[in-house]
Amino acid sequence: MIKSAPTKVSGFRLEDPFAEREAAKYERPIPSRELILEVMKAQGVPLRVEDLAAILGIEEEHDLESLRRRLNAMERDGQILRNRRNHYCVVNRRDLIAGRVIGHPDGFGFLRPDDGGDDLFLSPKEMRALMHDDRAVVCVRGVDRRGRREAAVVEVLERNTHHIVGRLYLEQGISFVVPDNKHIAHDVLIPEEHRNGALPGQIVVAEIIEQPTRQRDPIGRIKEVLGDHMAPGMEIEVAIRSFDLPSEWPEAVLKEVTGLSTEVAEEDKAGRVDLRHLPLVTIDGEDARDFDDAVYCERTPKGWKLYVAIADVSHYVRPGTALDAEARNRGNSVYFPDRVIPMLPEVLSNGLCSLNPEQDRLCMVCEMYINTEGAIVRSRFYSGLMFSHARLTYTEVARMIVDGDKVLRKKYRALVPHLEELHALYKVLRRAREARGAMDFDTQESYIVFGEGKKISQILPRERNDAHRLIEECMITANIAAARFLARHKLPHVLRIHEGPTAERLADLRAFLGKVGLQLGGGDNPGPKDYFEVLDEITGRPDEHLIQTVLLRSLPQAVYSPEKKGHFGLALDAYTHFTSPIRRYPDLLVHRAIRHALENKKKEEFYYSHNDMVLIGEHCSYTERRADEATRDVIAWLKCEYMLDKLGEEFDGVISAVTPFGFFVELKDIFVEGLVHVSTLDKDFFHYDPIGYRLEGQRSGVTYRLGDSVRVIVARVNLDERKIDLELVKRTASQARRSRKKRRRL
Repeated sequence: MIKSAPTKVSGFRLEDPFAEREAAKYERPIPSRELILEVMKAQGVPLRVEDLAAILGIEEEHDLESLRRRLNAMERDGQILRNRRNHYCVVNRRDLIAGRVIGHPDGFGFLRPDDGGDDLFLSPKEMRALMHDDRAVVCVRGVDRRGRREAAVVEVLERNTHHIVGRLYLEQGISFVVPDNKHIAHDVLIPEEHRNGALPGQIVVAEIIEQPTRQRDPIGRIKEVLGDHMAPGMEIEVAIRSFDLPSEWPEAVLKEVTGLSTEVAEEDKAGRVDLRHLPLVTIDGEDARDFDDAVYCERTPKGWKLYVAIADVSHYVRPGTALDAEARNRGNSVYFPDRVIPMLPEVLSNGLCSLNPEQDRLCMVCEMYINTEGAIVRSRFYSGLMFSHARLTYTEVARMIVDGDKVLRKKYRALVPHLEELHALYKVLRRAREARGAMDFDTQESYIVFGEGKKISQILPRERNDAHRLIEECMITANIAAARFLARHKLPHVLRIHEGPTAERLADLRAFLGKVGLQLGGGDNPGPKDYFEVLDEITGRPDEHLIQTVLLRSLPQAVYSPEKKGHFGLALDAYTHFTSPIRRYPDLLVHRAIRHALENKKKEEFYYSHNDMVLIGEHCSYTERRADEATRDVIAWLKCEYMLDKLGEEFDGVISAVTPFGFFVELKDIFVEGLVHVSTLDKDFFHYDPIGYRLEGQRSGVTYRLGDSVRVIVARVNLDERKIDLELVKRTASQARRSRKKRRRL
């Protein structure tokens, strides 16, 4: 522990345990974040930059500037706080909490702590000075009437909303933009001199020139006019800007990829294990845009040898480059229905790094021996050179190995034996998965078919067959092997963690299951097997989909973190992502760690620290959520457009969610969701039962429950709000019977 006062140790350079790592990263290294935090904790009082520089022995102006930049970065990441006298202090995790702001359309919000744990409630008053996605430090000031911890803002660490996309309005001589992003409840005031020719009703991009305060809304200037809100393709342009998705390549990135060939250079093939003789194949969907992975399997006396070859992105994207910085910034590729915003430039994502058929490609190989019980007996990783023998689709593979399609089997006769071995291995891996209690929620996915003018012509279900499951099991197995490899080598790396249910969610789940005659084992700490047993028990029940939905909603979203907390859904102690480095930055980090180990380099020389992995994991978890939200927003826009000409039409549907203000219905066969508001129901007062996921009429006893079938009419479509309003046509016979039974009991 460091106990010296700043004035007594001026000029003395403290020993930095992470000096080698910093020297590998920077030409002129400065003290690590860890050492800076240790110094600040030891002093116990707020320190000026000059005080810290004196303790750390920093004298050169260039190094002082680097220290200032590092302190700014640590402040942005919530590790330290700067007070109004420009003194820095460590954030006391017991009293102050740093996190990311999540806005709500109704004006309030939440702070999601960087260190995990439950979100804190931010009242509309506290949100006045904040915008969605800002980072802030708060203190807990009590508990609200719903039992949530309520926070007060201490300091805004980072402003992350610099542009707003929305519709321009003019009312009583005042111009303002209503944001398209519903997480932002502020209107942006536009002074007349900053309208720049934009007309009321147009979709515009407004640059924030003054952030909001407790006294007033944000002020902006019109930077770009996107056009009318019904223009083809507008939904994606709006989403890109609303969710601040990086979509343009910086000049430095374009410069780095200039001159890259579509063919692998001969010198890059040297020193690799040549696998070009193996009939490796890629198996993806018909609409796949890039090919990360190829597989091959052969029988052994005690099981199978499985090769999973993954595009060697780490060979082309090196740490410290502009290309790497932009890939990290993006975090992942974003897939819209008819367009992708890639994590890497197309010359890499669809070219050199994509395992295109009949082309030499560099790869990172996971070679595994798997026994007849589905356990990995032995595995190894190495840099390889491969040649994809075919680009197969899930549909083709399923027709060959499940349906026995003679035409396709003849076309791919040389590959069929290997595909059959893959299928045999899949069945073993599937049994092993079920034996350990891993869950498999059979959710229904859909995809959009476009017609003329980029308008939806159809929304169709996406069929999931054995080929999908085969590839999924191969990828899971390779990811397990990667997590074990990195754990053995004790290198910093990100894991994919998925925690079990919180105590509150668990109590709600048990109450619901009790009402439908089921029990969840495991006491206060149920495991994946307990969930699996419930899923197995409900197979074939009429309410199977309802119970699956409730089980799924009881679990949190998976995130990236270096903390070994396991993966609840897959019933694994450690799990990472290794198989998609073209489209996910965490996978690229895993490849770099594996390469570091394969080159027999010292652990201390690795480019990243544990703290780096914490920060990158949090960032990539955020970019993943951002991509999901942007994609959902675009699909909601397109579906609203699709329903505009269906006003007044009737549809059968299933209740997909229940809230105090009504219930959502997914329309049968067209996979569109709309709201039946409680005000449009029978003339009755409806009680909301959050445990039973239902609304119940006080007088009539009529109930509307998650999973019920209903018939509805399309009443209204609001494209701006992404809302479809439905009204009930009639109740089903089962609802009527429940209502009559309820009245008889009363």
